[in-house]
Amino acid sequence: MLNKIYLGLVHHPILDKRGEKITTSVTNLDIHDIARSCRTFGVSKYFIITPIEKQHELVNDILSYWNKDFANAYNPDRADALSFIEVKNSFEESLRAIQDETGLEALIAVTGANFTESDGSIKDLESLAAKHKRPIFLIFGTGWGLHPELLEQKDFSVFPIKGIAQDGYNHLSVRSAVAIYLSQFS
Repeated sequence: MLNKIYLGLVHHPILDKRGEKITTSVTNLDIHDIARSCRTFGVSKYFIITPIEKQHELVNDILSYWNKDFANAYNPDRADALSFIEVKNSFEESLRAIQDETGLEALIAVTGANFTESDGSIKDLESLAAKHKRPIFLIFGTGWGLHPELLEQKDFSVFPIKGIAQDGYNHLSVRSAVAIYLSQFS
């Protein structure tokens, strides 16, 4: 992976099935499985984005558990993967953290199963980031997708993942989508 990649799992602002702005809950599976994919594919940092303090506490309790001696000794690979997680209150706070770490403005790339128009593939995104010498901030939504206020801030939208189901079914878990997209980077 030539470019620095940062990943954000957004829990707010998100759409619900009626198209209204909501905040979704953090899930234990997303914490663990996405962290493992991020570690496997060389992501610099995995941001879990939620403004709810109780959700911050939940994530931090899980991270703390895996950093304890007995849990770390039992499964050091999991502790290693989880060490790349940061919980942030907002998308903007995550962007600032990337800029503070790299000294560069991140190229914001959005994903969504429901996109009808996109700018290109992961390879196109990589080329754009390399050309402009910017880190990539690849963001994923929960619920029914990213709210338009986040989509408006994008620099690039990645093609949705398309399956081969004859009836058009297209509803991967975000954990699966993350792994598929990350596997497409060089």
